[in-house]
Amino acid sequence: MTNKKKNDPTFSYKFWENKPLEKLNFKEWEALCDGCGKCCLNKIEDEETGQVFLTRIACRLFNDESCLCSDYKKRHKHVPECIKLTPSTIKQNAYWLPSTCAYKLLYEKKPLPAWHPLLTGQKETTHDSGVSVRGSTISEKSVNEDDWENYIITDPK
Repeated sequence: MTNKKKNDPTFSYKFWENKPLEKLNFKEWEALCDGCGKCCLNKIEDEETGQVFLTRIACRLFNDESCLCSDYKKRHKHVPECIKLTPSTIKQNAYWLPSTCAYKLLYEKKPLPAWHPLLTGQKETTHDSGVSVRGSTISEKSVNEDDWENYIITDPK
């Protein structure tokens, strides 16, 4: 294992396998994020079926090159509708999370994928594996909400 976090005293070895989500501290919780950017994509939910569709239309704060929020700490000030995912909100939000999301996988008692940065020790493995949306999004500022259905994508797995 080449995980840089392994020797980090703030992390215990494979903490995600040994602690329930609700027992994770802030750093552990944040470390679960693989940086794929899919949670920052606008979604369309079919009201009749409940099915959620990803679009390639990203939140106005999303940086397509870094695949990160451009103002993560203050995102709720700029985007009040941004959902703050926490151990206490995972139950009601798991249905719309991408199939590769560590939060969803662990909530469903499934293992992390082999490319996850906590297993590889490198953030780039998310992008190298093809599961991230880096370089493939457009800002919500440039698309009318009535046209979002024209931008539906499949969930990169």
